[in-house]
Amino acid sequence: MGTPTEGKNYEFIEENFGWVDDFSCDGTDDTVMKNLLSEALINTDGYATLDDWAKVWIERTDAFLGEKRNKFFISVQHTFSKLVRGSLIPRMVALGNMPSSSSAMCISPIGIVNACNPRQAALQAYNVASLIHIHDVAFCQDGAAAMAAAVAEAFKPDATVDSIVKTAIESIIPISGGEILGLIKGVLGVARSTGEFKKFREEMYENKDKYFRPITCDSRETIPLTIALFYLADGDFEKSIIYGSNFGRDADTIASMAGAIAGALCGVEKIKKDWLEKVNQYSSLNQEKLAEKLANTTLKKMEIEKQAQNTLKEISG
Repeated sequence: MGTPTEGKNYEFIEENFGWVDDFSCDGTDDTVMKNLLSEALINTDGYATLDDWAKVWIERTDAFLGEKRNKFFISVQHTFSKLVRGSLIPRMVALGNMPSSSSAMCISPIGIVNACNPRQAALQAYNVASLIHIHDVAFCQDGAAAMAAAVAEAFKPDATVDSIVKTAIESIIPISGGEILGLIKGVLGVARSTGEFKKFREEMYENKDKYFRPITCDSRETIPLTIALFYLADGDFEKSIIYGSNFGRDADTIASMAGAIAGALCGVEKIKKDWLEKVNQYSSLNQEKLAEKLANTTLKKMEIEKQAQNTLKEISG
């Protein structure tokens, strides 16, 4: 839905599109990356590491060289090139990468396989995201951890918008992740004070030197905006995605991430039937089957960990 508004400012969106609230394509690089991460998680019973994700990248070169190849940001292109050439081991390929949301935008499946366990989701996200972002752009790992934890928290039966936002913030390591933490809290403060999407959007643009980055997909911009828009939408699935699509900047990624959190909170029954039909119509990968596989992976992982806990109780006995 955010594809036509990506890279645009909100004045251009209003003048040329009015109000974007529908879609007619099969997604961008966000979707491709999410599918690949899901594959790695399913292959490993939900325990995928950066090595497991790298293996899928190498095996699925078609995903990076196909019709979406021009959609991938430079960080992903560099990582892919170094992986397929075998010049560096996976934990080293991210060195020198530019900041982006390339890990955070697709990390939601880690929140799924760690449903109701946000701390574990954050830890796994930190590891997996290091395939693309490390060292001086490690704040992108912070963003991925916040996203994964938010999705995992959203699956709890008693989850609320406030508990999800709180969990996302608390999932970030407080000292090393201090920069992005400060930005999230600042943008959330604007969302709370304005209380309404268009007022919030206007204030963000008026203070762009404070809140925006030279690279629109920088996680220091997209993650605070995602959490704030989810908050302004009060966790509503449709509003979260529509707000992201109409914000501009890295619209497709912001909408995708906000929708991932809201989707985990609201459930499939809150998604419009015609949207579900369109997903089935346009997607190159059957998303219902993928969702089923991820759900089964989640249950299997929970059972493995339950058995481990029972064994530990017997030993400590």
